Amino acid sequence: MRIFALIGGCLLLAGNLFAQQIPHLAYVYPAGGQIGTTFQVVLGGRLLLAATNAFVTGPGITATVLDSERPMNFQEYNKLRDRFRELQGKFQDTRKGNAGTNVWTEVDAAEREQLRAKLLKNPPNRTANQAMVDKVTVRIAIATNCAPGESEIRLGTPNALSNPLKFCVGALPEVTKVAAKAANPEVEKFLETLGARPVPPGTPKYEAPVNLPATVNGQIMPGGVDRYRFSATRGQQLIIAVNARSLNPYLADAVPGWFEANLILLDAQGGEVASAERYHFQPDPVLHFTLPHDGSYTVQVHDSLYRGREDFVYRLTIGELPFVTGIFPLGGPVGQKTTIALTGWNLPARQMTVDNSAAEPGVITLPENFLHPVPFAVDRLPEISARGDNHTRETAQAVTLPVIINGRVGQPNEAEVFQFVGKAGQPIVAEISARRLDSPLDSFLRLTDARGAPLAFNDDFEDKGTGLNTFHADSYLTNTLPADGTYFLHLRDTQSQGGPDFAYRLRISEPQPDFALRVVPSSLSLRAGMSAPVTVFALRRDGFTNAIDLRLKDTPAGFSLSGAKIPAGQDKAQFTLKAPAQPTEKPFALALEGRALIGGKLVTHAAVPSEDLMQAFFYRHLVPSQELAVMVNGQPRPALRDSFKLISATPVKIAPGSTARVRLTAPPGNDFNERFKLELESAPEGMTLEKVARVGSDLELTFACDPDKTKPGMSGNLICAVIPLNPAAPDPQKKRPANQPKRPGATTLPAIPFLVVDPP
Repeated sequence: MRIFALIGGCLLLAGNLFAQQIPHLAYVYPAGGQIGTTFQVVLGGRLLLAATNAFVTGPGITATVLDSERPMNFQEYNKLRDRFRELQGKFQDTRKGNAGTNVWTEVDAAEREQLRAKLLKNPPNRTANQAMVDKVTVRIAIATNCAPGESEIRLGTPNALSNPLKFCVGALPEVTKVAAKAANPEVEKFLETLGARPVPPGTPKYEAPVNLPATVNGQIMPGGVDRYRFSATRGQQLIIAVNARSLNPYLADAVPGWFEANLILLDAQGGEVASAERYHFQPDPVLHFTLPHDGSYTVQVHDSLYRGREDFVYRLTIGELPFVTGIFPLGGPVGQKTTIALTGWNLPARQMTVDNSAAEPGVITLPENFLHPVPFAVDRLPEISARGDNHTRETAQAVTLPVIINGRVGQPNEAEVFQFVGKAGQPIVAEISARRLDSPLDSFLRLTDARGAPLAFNDDFEDKGTGLNTFHADSYLTNTLPADGTYFLHLRDTQSQGGPDFAYRLRISEPQPDFALRVVPSSLSLRAGMSAPVTVFALRRDGFTNAIDLRLKDTPAGFSLSGAKIPAGQDKAQFTLKAPAQPTEKPFALALEGRALIGGKLVTHAAVPSEDLMQAFFYRHLVPSQELAVMVNGQPRPALRDSFKLISATPVKIAPGSTARVRLTAPPGNDFNERFKLELESAPEGMTLEKVARVGSDLELTFACDPDKTKPGMSGNLICAVIPLNPAAPDPQKKRPANQPKRPGATTLPAIPFLVVDPP
């Protein structure tokens, strides 16, 4: 099986100012709902006040924006509070007969109620997290024929599209705790006089009854502990599972970088009967418990460090529900059916058949309604099963390359040993897929010759393509065999653990050159008729070096790419995407793919949309999204639409220490440099834009090449943003809502391919 790593990626928007004004979602609460219901959710984040639309992926779900709000500042709060007190005093004076001529009126009563509503709705908060200070209320309707599973929700403003958040569709009845609020001690005492609910003193505690089975939606605030009571009977096999980190994978400003939930099950007397902090290597805990007697039980949820805030969102599922703890084998060959054994709790069957006839190499999800997704690998190489008694060199299992071996480290301290015949100079790759397929195995591989002399070894291999893994425990090694003869490959668990769930897939083969593509972010906004830059990164696998051509797949009319090619031996390309001439009400789901020759055959891979998320102030991870959503906004600028076309031959050749001139058609008029400026975006190392001049009816751009930072053979694209110098002054009669995103830069020039050549 081939699982691809990733070295990074990004999609850039036209205009730095516009890029900084993209709405960002920090959480959605509740993070899902039941099929056939209509309910409201709150999306928190920044730059959300201009939101006009909400979009949910998949059929059968509609979303409507109802309201948006953010805490007022203290200056506005003090003004409203003082006016409210003034009116309240007038009301009291009138009741006491001390008002004189300044008597209480119906107009005063209406104003007081308006002030009360404003103060209660958006009170200020000094402790509010600015990354989630804006809130948008959205009504969600899930059709009765909607399938359970995971969707994504985004917000749209007039000029931009937000990042996506996971949104779950469930079949069980749902219970939702009242939305959490940040502590606001300076204001809460006054708000209580207006009718606000008093805030309980001390550590926030919450307790509520639930009927099983159910999914409970909750949020944890600092020091928060949530408890849910239920009745159950002796012998029930209960699954209590939390989705927390899986909903919001990474928090940029929290350690360890996610909400780390803890589960504790208590009996009727308050005694602890079971607890869980994790499930295997996953941060989200799962409890499986056989109830010892009839009665009342309570499940308790809190953060391991008693942290909390609005984006500490969870979904807690309780019931006699099917949960898979392991499968074997972990994958199967393309074009065939594979029978797999299932281990777990409350399973309707202990085996199932997976049909791989229509699958492509990669990882799929088992097509069953389990409580959590179960990955299954598919590959084209021949497959065999480990023999089971191959624990020493003397009993090593002989295999013929290339091969994928499906096996288990069945006991603690157990080793798996395989032998194969190789030739001098033969390149060999050995790769484990286990942790990436939800196996608890933490592998270690060691290659030796026939005498036992070590040739290569590997413990952990980082696969950035699996964006949810923070501990990369699968092994990968390469070696060029020194002589003809027999070789041994040893596999064990680094923690000396083992058991029926410690399954693996071991690939032993000559290099299988290949590549993968990632696109970040998974939301993009383009101005109608204009262009924006796109960056796609590639991982070159097992020595693959050929060029990769990028293209749009099954794309609506009007979209086009310029300069979309990753040169041979390079790991990224920045090019331009042009939008249709007319704006749209809903985002398009675009698909990018890369094509390359591998061994004389044309190979095509999709570019996977992802979000580049930061964990704990430092680490970055690329988390896959369901689709690349592209919104076309605004009206095209007639003077710029279709104005820029490359005249010069490409690639533009430039030697280190020299300059090169590039000509493009230009908008009519001679005042381009007075109205716009060009900026070289994400400039390749050593390349600069030196001059922009009008030559007749064309534009001439002069690029310089730094001899200390470039060398012959370097290639890529030059991307220039067109930035207005004198944007129109805003109409003072039209007040722009606070925090509304600004309009984008004008456009981006077509990508200009370049090649650094030897000096003449």
